[in-house]
Amino acid sequence: MTVFRKHHFMRDQPTILLDKLISGLDNALRTVFGPAPTTRDYPARDVIDEELAPAQQRLSGCLMRINHSGEICAQALYQGQALTATSAPVRKTMEHAAAEENDHLAWTAQRIGELGTHTSYLNPLWYAGSFAIGAVTGLAGDKWSLGFVAETERQVVGHLKEHLRRLPPSDAKSRSILDQMSIDEGRHATVALEAGAAELPGPVKQFMRATSKVMTGTAFWI
Repeated sequence: MTVFRKHHFMRDQPTILLDKLISGLDNALRTVFGPAPTTRDYPARDVIDEELAPAQQRLSGCLMRINHSGEICAQALYQGQALTATSAPVRKTMEHAAAEENDHLAWTAQRIGELGTHTSYLNPLWYAGSFAIGAVTGLAGDKWSLGFVAETERQVVGHLKEHLRRLPPSDAKSRSILDQMSIDEGRHATVALEAGAAELPGPVKQFMRATSKVMTGTAFWI
């Protein structure tokens, strides 16, 4: 019986791997090219859409494009980590966070359309790089994977606060979206810490900030 079960498990391995690859490809295409599924209402649904000056509209559009690309990266990171996570609870934590990030992805994409601009043309590149980082950190162990999530979310909250400061005062719609995103990202960091996240070494945090600057600086224009 033991030999039979082992043979059955080994026989099913290629099928399981193929299912994971197909699911991963489907997630990647949905994330990068949309539309992203949502579970919550658009935060700016009932906000009065004030008219913005052309320069204000361009600035808001560029900032929301950065945030949309950031959500692409977050989705890829969580999907990569969920793929290689060693424990079921951590995998579920990653999958739940990814579902909320889907809301953010849809909200920022909708606002970008309202502002008359486009999402980043480099989103496939951002996705591929972040997915690889997520998979590697997942392989490093759950505490480091969760630590990476916690630090990522801390830095994201910092970016969101900076964008809230830079947004035109009359752009209440974008502000309502970023406010809700900031709440969610802060909660993700707290959940990761409570689940046993390890504090990342200083050089790793600095590297994360440097790569983030490359993405945000490029996505602002492209």
